[in-house]
Amino acid sequence: MAYVPGVALLAALVVGCSAGSDSNANGADSKAGSPTVTPAPPGKYETLPAPCRAVPRGMLKDLLPGAAELPGDQQEKVFRGSASVTYDTDRKVGCSWKSDAPNATRSLSIDFERVVSYDPAVSDDDRADTVYAKKEKAAGLSSSAAPGPDAEKNTGTPGEKEKGKGADAEKSEDPAGDATASADPSSSSSSSSPSGDAVGEDGAGGSGVGPEDALPSRVLDNLGDAAFLHDLPTRAGSTAQHRTVSVVFRTSNVVVTVRYAEQPALVTQVSDSKELQEKAQALARKLAETLSE
Repeated sequence: MAYVPGVALLAALVVGCSAGSDSNANGADSKAGSPTVTPAPPGKYETLPAPCRAVPRGMLKDLLPGAAELPGDQQEKVFRGSASVTYDTDRKVGCSWKSDAPNATRSLSIDFERVVSYDPAVSDDDRADTVYAKKEKAAGLSSSAAPGPDAEKNTGTPGEKEKGKGADAEKSEDPAGDATASADPSSSSSSSSPSGDAVGEDGAGGSGVGPEDALPSRVLDNLGDAAFLHDLPTRAGSTAQHRTVSVVFRTSNVVVTVRYAEQPALVTQVSDSKELQEKAQALARKLAETLSE
């Protein structure tokens, strides 16, 4: 039997161990090369504006007629507004105002919601778009841009959409559908409007406003990334006229809701739908500019 010197045997063992180590290293490298998921980009906005300071004083005077004629301390109280009760001001804030004039009571509320996606595969913007699409659907509107299976197509006139909502109409007063609406003091008094069956055969509801006067709820262009307007007149047969106009828009990962309502002092008076809609839209555009600054 051949004799193997001790030094030669030791060298052979070292070579074998080195080869085994290289093999394991190559195997580990092959696993590390497997595909990885790139996290979705974050939303544009990381903070929200102070809601009770978001509306310029000049616009408040126009939106709340009668407030400017009040004594100084009462006037300041009206224009100061009432902040919504929220538990995370980084994610949701709001403010409301209300004024009484001899001919009508008007109320205004705004809500900002910053949407954050905790799914690395879904961006904040996409999650916010889903939140917005649900509000648009709750208002009886549809948009080709609405993502996902929840974005059902809805055809027909705005009046037909309102009548076809059925039980969901009880929730359509506030297309935003968020907690700040229930915490809004004006929502529980003058800005809370009756639900759903407001729209009658002429598409204008029980307010007595004909279809040639009432502008329908609709998707809006050139406001944020997506926007709609929801005009909710008084419930048919109600003894008090009342109208609430909501404008909801999304810009990046923030969804903003403006609610503007009027209740005339006399049941024979009818709110001017066009005026309410124009003023609500003007405020929404101003808030969109404020977010972009």
